[in-house]
Amino acid sequence: MQRILLKLSGEALAGEKKTGFDEETVRGVALQVKQLTDEGIQVGIVTGGGNFWRGRSSESIDRTKADQIGMLATVMNCIYVSEIFRSVGMRTAVLTPFTCGSFTSLFSKDRANKYFDEGTVVFFAGGTGHPYFSTDTGVVLRAIEVEADVILLAKSIDGVYDSDPKLNPDARKYDELTIDEVVTQDLQVVDMTASILARDNKMPMWVFGLNEENSIVNAVKGKFHGTKVTV
Repeated sequence: MQRILLKLSGEALAGEKKTGFDEETVRGVALQVKQLTDEGIQVGIVTGGGNFWRGRSSESIDRTKADQIGMLATVMNCIYVSEIFRSVGMRTAVLTPFTCGSFTSLFSKDRANKYFDEGTVVFFAGGTGHPYFSTDTGVVLRAIEVEADVILLAKSIDGVYDSDPKLNPDARKYDELTIDEVVTQDLQVVDMTASILARDNKMPMWVFGLNEENSIVNAVKGKFHGTKVTV
């Protein structure tokens, strides 16, 4: 495994606070990613956190504008997380599908590959740059574009279940299933648009709990306890 794209859910990064981002949680993620990059693995990052606005509408704010606010929220989140990564000794770059002045660089595959080759951790912020598409679609799209080996979905839950384990104590966890099964059973690993995009482009996704000790490193090194979604 040479190149991974890691999706960090906003809920998982909140840690025990359950809101915002917990700096110690983010720092723990950064130290794990540094271990991987020190071993030559190329890492791309997408953060969640835009859901506060994404998809909302009201008499004052329509869906398109709400989604744009959500995209900007993910840019702010990526800048914040990338600075924590820098504090532990990594080089980072934040790429966006739209211009943000001097805050970020405009995404292109060539630019991303240049950063990867230099050992830089690349943050893909701003989703796809278009309304009506979530960061789920954004992470699958970027993974396909930069030819990642796998998408790692680090969540507040430790895998994919046949029902919500918070509501159903008898929910069954899957060790492995295909993306076709995810689509036909509507298991909500990622949203449906992202699921179909992953299926059509044969992009595997591994789902695991971020809060498990060394979960990111363990996933990459074969000590995986979540759910593998295969193609």
